[in-house]
Amino acid sequence: MQFKHPELLYFLFLLVIPILVHLFQLRKFKKEYFSNVKFLKELALQTRKSSKIKKYLLLATRLLLLACVIFAFAQPFFKAKDSENAQNELYIILDNSFSMQAKGKKGELLKRAVQELLQHAPENANFSLLTCTDDYWNTDIKTIQKELQNLAYSPISFDIESLLAKIKSHKTANKKDIVVITDAIGIKNDALKSYKNDENLFFIVPEIEKKSNVAIDTVYLNQTLDKFYEISVKIKSFDTDKTVNVPVSLYNNNKLQAKTLVNLKTSENKINFTLPKENFNGYVSLLDDGLEYDNTYYFSISKPEKNKVISIGDDAKSEFLSRIYTNDEFIYKNYPLAQLDYNILDKQDAIILNELKEIPVALQTNLKSFAQKGGNVIIIPNAESVASNLNTLTQNWGGITYQSPTTNEKLISKINFNHPLFTGVFEKKVDNFQYPKTNISFEINGAIPSALQYNDATSFLSVFSNGLASVYAFAAPINKANSNFQNSPIIVPVFYNMAKNIQKTGATAITIGNNTPYIVETDLGKDEIVSVKSTEPQNKESFIPVQQILNNKAKLTFNENPNKAGNYSIYNNTTAIENLSFNYNRKESNLENVNKDAVSDFKEFNDVETLFNTLHINRTDSMVWKWFVLLALLFLALEIAIQKFVK
Repeated sequence: MQFKHPELLYFLFLLVIPILVHLFQLRKFKKEYFSNVKFLKELALQTRKSSKIKKYLLLATRLLLLACVIFAFAQPFFKAKDSENAQNELYIILDNSFSMQAKGKKGELLKRAVQELLQHAPENANFSLLTCTDDYWNTDIKTIQKELQNLAYSPISFDIESLLAKIKSHKTANKKDIVVITDAIGIKNDALKSYKNDENLFFIVPEIEKKSNVAIDTVYLNQTLDKFYEISVKIKSFDTDKTVNVPVSLYNNNKLQAKTLVNLKTSENKINFTLPKENFNGYVSLLDDGLEYDNTYYFSISKPEKNKVISIGDDAKSEFLSRIYTNDEFIYKNYPLAQLDYNILDKQDAIILNELKEIPVALQTNLKSFAQKGGNVIIIPNAESVASNLNTLTQNWGGITYQSPTTNEKLISKINFNHPLFTGVFEKKVDNFQYPKTNISFEINGAIPSALQYNDATSFLSVFSNGLASVYAFAAPINKANSNFQNSPIIVPVFYNMAKNIQKTGATAITIGNNTPYIVETDLGKDEIVSVKSTEPQNKESFIPVQQILNNKAKLTFNENPNKAGNYSIYNNTTAIENLSFNYNRKESNLENVNKDAVSDFKEFNDVETLFNTLHINRTDSMVWKWFVLLALLFLALEIAIQKFVK
């Protein structure tokens, strides 16, 4: 037992006073004489004996009364079990990602967590609350009550590492208690590695009752027909034990275009819709009682424009390109190097360097700028090219490095079917095709993926992407004297897809939080900017993206904007330039991806109430001064009783 005011214990010396009073009573006895002494003596003996007992009882009660009063004022207490952390500052991390829409025993996980915080968080205690989207520093439960009640689900996935790092960087004089409320979906095993020795990191992981969920994963343009588009809708089911029938609907400008019933027999399913070959600004939706956020996928399709492609090189060597880039889909022209007009480069979608012996510095500078603005560059080396000249151009593109050429015959034997260049090209993987060959080839080094490889595992076609455009580097000349690649059936899809600008042909659907830049063609004045506005009546969101003017183009970066998925338009002042769509990231869709092992090394609690009660009990001293007050009153009552009833 310890005392808050131990100095008051010195007053225990006052216990000597009642002892002295009882030992040295100054009362004088007066003699009285009676006639019958015999009976008087007997009575006197009895009185003296009982008086002596009463005196000692009163002395004991008074001593105990005074002692209890002194102890009460000294405020005795039993030290708390975890008293050293009693002054810790409280930080709460609340997961408000979309997976917290899942149902637990008492409803949606996020709504239940908010309700428990409002009910059980200490009213007068200061704390800091961090969510996926917002931070509330040094606040209390009453101040942020309204914010908690209106807390929306976040399009940003739960990132516990960054949130913990944010708290760690928040300087404070005291130690920190960190309470994390999350469903533990998507937490990596090593995310909390540096916090394993932290005894003040607590987790509340509410249990998900129903983990089944169906989500629209993506929508893409499968093929373009003469008068129609065929789009493919990829649907994922995260309840593989059951066969589910799900209604799927297609809307254009909020008008129903098509509806079908999909039988989800496997974890991944695909359905196709046919659309008229015109502008589309709508969405695909399905009905599912799992998570709501991934039931709708927004996308836009613009009426296809002809892709502008030029090749730079000899006309004879470029003849095969004119057969690939036909007038119905491309505007194609070949320019010998001596006749090249540099002013037309920025207006192209793809530029092919077709076996140039040397690449002038001016052309290199223009090509580097061209790739930064979203244009594709295709490099076919000349057998007489100097590797250093090629490397001067390619060094900024993923470290593509050409080595000196060799004259060994090589077979092009491996296709990277997973590469975006071959999306939708092959119905199934083929490994028994007639391998093209090259006689003279360069070896390409660099940590970049290969779309095509030789039989010795070296790269024939390397691809570097900067998010806006791609740079394609061939390892060998493909003229008929050096290679039979022009006769191979894969040459058409390879060159066709290399020249395509995905923003001109395809379903535009941007993932919120993906910082890949977006190129829009528009002429902006000196003080003009583009803005993005929702096209949906119920959504009034608008914002100004980060933008960079590139001649007749603007490079836009959306960062974490917009906050809400949907269909939007890009505006130059009041003029709509282009439609585009935004969707939430699908990382949270798999409710089976709960990783409780990642938090198993830390203290876990079932709910908020239990956590706060445990912390309060373990960190609050047991004050016992009230018991001494009660004892003092008891002894006071006892003294009164002794004086009244003891003779």
